[in-house]
Amino acid sequence: MQIETADVNLIGYREENQDRVAIVVDERAVLMAVVDGMGGHAQGARAAETALATLVGAFWQTPRPIFDPLGFLHMTLGRAHEEVVKLGLHLSVESRPRATCAMCLVQDSAAYWAHVGDSRIYQLRQQQVLERTRDHSHVELLLREGLINESEVSAHPLRNYVECCLGGDAALPEMSITSRRMLKSGDLLVLCTDGLWGNLGDQDFVRLAQESIAPLRDGLFELATQAVQLGAPHSDNTTAAALRWRAA
Repeated sequence: MQIETADVNLIGYREENQDRVAIVVDERAVLMAVVDGMGGHAQGARAAETALATLVGAFWQTPRPIFDPLGFLHMTLGRAHEEVVKLGLHLSVESRPRATCAMCLVQDSAAYWAHVGDSRIYQLRQQQVLERTRDHSHVELLLREGLINESEVSAHPLRNYVECCLGGDAALPEMSITSRRMLKSGDLLVLCTDGLWGNLGDQDFVRLAQESIAPLRDGLFELATQAVQLGAPHSDNTTAAALRWRAA
């Protein structure tokens, strides 16, 4: 695989960084993941750390290329949820550690991805957002039902309320899992927490995709820094992982 990868993890204007990110590269497959420990809950950082370790561990324990990518995503996210649930078994339901998550598997010239909550995945191609995950959030539900429009999302009082997440209740959360997405040379995949996308628009992600000459890590850091500055002085932890596909 001819790829370029980069990640960024900024604390923003918070006292603690509860985001985690990983890019794991193998000769035949790549796993990318971002996890956002939910700041309003106890031990958010520990939840993110536990979830990410579970995802990365499952990747290394599975022969690659992975025979059943969609099954792998579903089972691995379910396992991560179970591990985060264990962290809070001794706590009241409202105090248990929780996290949102986005993960992407790249192999055989294709991408497969899954997410829980409002951590997102973007696929960019030829100066446009080709695909974007839809958040498991209250404002996303209102948006789909036509009760609000895109311009009202950022200022909505429930913009940070997610409908499901890893951890908390033992029941398996809702997961959105894609089918196979074939990659073309120049495609850019971006996984990010809400600290990044919450202060940016699609045009900002498109600009990152256009900067194919500059190192991806520089463009991604600049984008994350822009998001933090736009959200100041209330910027959240800001985290992303990106992969530019060159060729098989």
